[in-house]
Amino acid sequence: MIKLEGLSKKFGNTSVLNGIDMTIAQGEIVVIIGPSGTGKSTLLRCINFLEQPSGGEITVGNLKVDVCKATRKDILALRRATAFVFQNYALFANKTALDNIAERLIVVDRWPKEKAKKRAMEILQRIGMETKADAYPASLSGGQQQRVGIGRAMATGAEVILFDEPTSSLDPEWVDEVLSLMKQLAQERQTMLVVTHEMAFARDVADRVVFIDEGRIVEQGPPSELFSNPQDPRTRDFLKKILADQPPS
Repeated sequence: MIKLEGLSKKFGNTSVLNGIDMTIAQGEIVVIIGPSGTGKSTLLRCINFLEQPSGGEITVGNLKVDVCKATRKDILALRRATAFVFQNYALFANKTALDNIAERLIVVDRWPKEKAKKRAMEILQRIGMETKADAYPASLSGGQQQRVGIGRAMATGAEVILFDEPTSSLDPEWVDEVLSLMKQLAQERQTMLVVTHEMAFARDVADRVVFIDEGRIVEQGPPSELFSNPQDPRTRDFLKKILADQPPS
């Protein structure tokens, strides 16, 4: 499904990603954890060229792209194969919930408007937001806005959905409703790559947890193994700190 080979990213003279190698199978849920500022979000953004990678290759399905030779056509194909859920929702303030979901289908995928809006309404029904179809983002709670953001990703039928700390901007009372929707997607075996600090979600839902530090994969494995018996001292120190800061699930 997804293969990253030697993926790197520099900002000026600073290396943020240092040769990331990763394979994600179809239907696999992979959660990325690690300290802040260690390249987790940059990794997701490089996969669909929200950030221009500095080196390496990205394969999604049958599409393989050398990032240093990527054409506009390659980048568009990568973006069609992936969908991105942002920390801050990234909804269009002047568009309704329905139109926010339909927009990419119309503009990027060239769907007729009526077909796109029908698909958007189907998604709103799936996420329990059909009564908010005509609501604008300003009238929605943070949790509702993020559900619309996830619905927008679902509507595309993308091969993989990339989640960049989707609950980090939410008030505590809205976190559970967003995590519940993500768990629903996981049950449907939607391929997902998730950056999060929600360790209970990682433990309950992930097929694999990847710990990244200083732009490198330090350790990875099933959550039952990585959480109970981390092998690298950096992983142990990180988990000890973050689990102490989070209430038990």
